[in-house]
Amino acid sequence: MRLLGPLAITRDGVPVPLPASRKLRALLAYLALAPHPVGRSRLCELLWDVPNDPRGELRWCLSKLRGALDEPDLRRVETEGDAVALRLADMRVDAVEAAAGVAEGIETLSLERLRALSQLFAGDFLDGLELDRSPHFGNWLTAQRRRFNSCHVAVLEHLIGLLPPEADEAAAYIDEWLELAPFDGRAHVALLENLARRGQIGAGEEHLATAAQLFESEELDFTSIRDAWREIRSRQRQSSATPCARPVPGLPQAPIALAESNDTAATRRASLAVTPFAEDAGGNFRGGLADGLTHDIITRLAKLRDFFVIARGSVFALAEKDIAPEDAGRRLNVDYVATGSVRNLAGRVVVSVELVEVRTARIVWAETFERKPDDIFIVLDDIGDSIVSSIAAEIATVERNRALLKAPNSLNAWEAYHRGLWHMYRFTRQENELAQHFFGEALKLDPTFARAYAGLSFTHWQSAFQRWGDRDRETALAFESAGHSLLVDDRNPAAHWAMGRALWLRGEQDGSLLELTKAVDLSPNFALGHYALSFVHSQSGDPQSAIGSSDHSRHLSPFDPLLFGMMGARAMAHARLGEFDAAAEWALKAAARPNAHVIILAIAAHCLALAGRQDEARNFAAAIRKTLPDYSADDFIATFRFDPEAEALFRNGAKRIGLN
Repeated sequence: MRLLGPLAITRDGVPVPLPASRKLRALLAYLALAPHPVGRSRLCELLWDVPNDPRGELRWCLSKLRGALDEPDLRRVETEGDAVALRLADMRVDAVEAAAGVAEGIETLSLERLRALSQLFAGDFLDGLELDRSPHFGNWLTAQRRRFNSCHVAVLEHLIGLLPPEADEAAAYIDEWLELAPFDGRAHVALLENLARRGQIGAGEEHLATAAQLFESEELDFTSIRDAWREIRSRQRQSSATPCARPVPGLPQAPIALAESNDTAATRRASLAVTPFAEDAGGNFRGGLADGLTHDIITRLAKLRDFFVIARGSVFALAEKDIAPEDAGRRLNVDYVATGSVRNLAGRVVVSVELVEVRTARIVWAETFERKPDDIFIVLDDIGDSIVSSIAAEIATVERNRALLKAPNSLNAWEAYHRGLWHMYRFTRQENELAQHFFGEALKLDPTFARAYAGLSFTHWQSAFQRWGDRDRETALAFESAGHSLLVDDRNPAAHWAMGRALWLRGEQDGSLLELTKAVDLSPNFALGHYALSFVHSQSGDPQSAIGSSDHSRHLSPFDPLLFGMMGARAMAHARLGEFDAAAEWALKAAARPNAHVIILAIAAHCLALAGRQDEARNFAAAIRKTLPDYSADDFIATFRFDPEAEALFRNGAKRIGLN
């Protein structure tokens, strides 16, 4: 089945005739891409604008599809109850194959595989197929066309990157790329490099002038492309002056980076554009709720100060020109694009969102949030919390995994920082030392990197907290690094978080709470700030506040590497309130986390003992003493900053299981 281009089906090389009905063809394409069986009511809503008998028309379409696709011993159109599905096990569908290649990871595919994928794109998705009075199908069709256009661009870009510089076929692929994405700066730089390598400097100058006019007509910055052309010409002159330095045929030459000097590359951060959400109410338009949610998400992400977020004005200006999100991402030269829709239906609000990696067209994360609209603004605020936290976490995961695949000596500051985070969250002494090394490397490359200073402060905090080094010395280093973070960027919530934790180590609880409160005031979505507040309050502050902050931190970041700490803080807060059964349950949840360290096991042992669950408590005590044979209540008490009443409480628990 061919969906990329005019819809067509062949069996053993022979075309399969289909009825002329556009809705039948639309139904076939929708079922081919549906990830699971689709209800008949959904199909009727999608394709029919309240005709006399939509289910009757649907039955007619399904019967015609069975006649075209089914064979005597094989049913490809399957129905079970109210659901309909298309069986693809023995069928080749070009769009499904293309999507699978992108999902696999374009950057991992071979040259031959990329060539094969590029040949699948024979035209626009369902070229020539439009339906009148079917707005839901129209929205779906537009989204799919944009999606596969983006996939095609990503395939071409990576294919060109793998071809030898002198390959004749590269020029044809570059022309295709420019036709699909005329405002993608990387495509223009690729063409200019190709022309220069073939000695066509005049053609390069001519293209530069034409492209400059094109960009200026859209009020887009052309500086980076002009700078790249200067670098191409400079490199070519140097190569001509030293013949021995000319590239060896068959070996790729390092491409010119778009608008990145060595200094810029060293300090590069991930970048994101959040394009305006559509407000879907039978049509597809922008409106108050959707625009408000988009603005809120942009603001909250910017307040995290973790990566570069494109300003609201730029993304809304492109949306006014009806620029597709993926195209907007390429025009803005960002790494990621987030987009979505808001549907205010009878009795429920549905928000759909997806995060796409621009250069690979890979959907990094997608989710649908559905809530009852009891108070629409509170509902959207809650959904916004989840979206912001998920986007930040997913980008961090992708960037961290990418950094792990690179040679340590090739990392820029951003990558070294994320490599440091990966080691830091392993919570062992050796990994903590590796994290310190990578944070240090990040700061050598970018001394203005506030989050790298905050990460370095956390590693020293861990060394003091876990007694991996001299506590006084490590406390001083944690405080010093946090201070550097604040000097670099006192609006960064991570800087205040690091200082708050360092002050806690120094026994300055009031100052600690002030800094941690500042962190969450600067960025209400900063989950680690809420967790740290819970941690401090759980020992000698307000235990009810500790429970609330713990819950909020887990709501903001439900898969956080420090989830065990969030749960452990809640456990200690319950113990201080005399709620020993709840304390035991939360302590067990904390200890069950895969990266829980020995202090979390100690919290579980003490809370279980207070709850009267002595056998389980003794098991944890035994596990602790396998690692630390002399561990006792004195060690547990010295680790934290309990008030006298809490200290007496936990000493009593330790006495019950022989840890006194």
